[in-house]
Amino acid sequence: MVAKIGTKAPNLQVSTWVQGKPTNIDKEKGNVVLVEVFQVNCPGCFLYGIPEAIDIYKKYKDKGLTVLGMATAFEDFDKNNLENLQKLVTTGEVVGETYRALAQYGQLKDGNKLSYKIPFPVGMDLLHKEAGALTDSKVLDFIEANVPDFRSYGEKDRQVLVERVKQHLTTKEYSAKTFEEYALRGTPSSILVDGKGVLRSTFFGSNGILEGAIEELLKE
Repeated sequence: MVAKIGTKAPNLQVSTWVQGKPTNIDKEKGNVVLVEVFQVNCPGCFLYGIPEAIDIYKKYKDKGLTVLGMATAFEDFDKNNLENLQKLVTTGEVVGETYRALAQYGQLKDGNKLSYKIPFPVGMDLLHKEAGALTDSKVLDFIEANVPDFRSYGEKDRQVLVERVKQHLTTKEYSAKTFEEYALRGTPSSILVDGKGVLRSTFFGSNGILEGAIEELLKE
């Protein structure tokens, strides 16, 4: 099942909390919840998404907002893993494309470490090993979960999309449960839940409207 805006937000499917006290959406009723979803090997997450979430956390943590970090993996499974996440939160060490981008922009300290610390709880998404042959049914299920208007596409466009999805799923080692349940499109992404536990918005990328959306929910 895919989470839908305006309905009860499903709990995050966390394999382990690597930082902070274990919690979840149903334990934060009464607070607005921001879940910042990132990958360890995602430069944009550390240049934009996480710094924005940290700024929001500092500004609203005592005003009814809970911020949670969720590391996920939908690609580069050799880098987007629990071991590298644990290094990140304990020592600040970054890897792969994140290291190269932050080094290029002069945003590392001590050679390979973040210049800031993530102050809120961080969990690792639950990864499920893909098994069995890739079938047409699996391809269509994936498309319909992520492209709601697929049936309205022309025949040629449908075929192109099917082939692209087949290529993607052929190399996909794991399914990231929270990432897929919330039908996120990439990282960084943000999940926004109101004080009643209702999913209100999901955002992809750093778009400049997240803080305003949080302020509106805090007023309710």
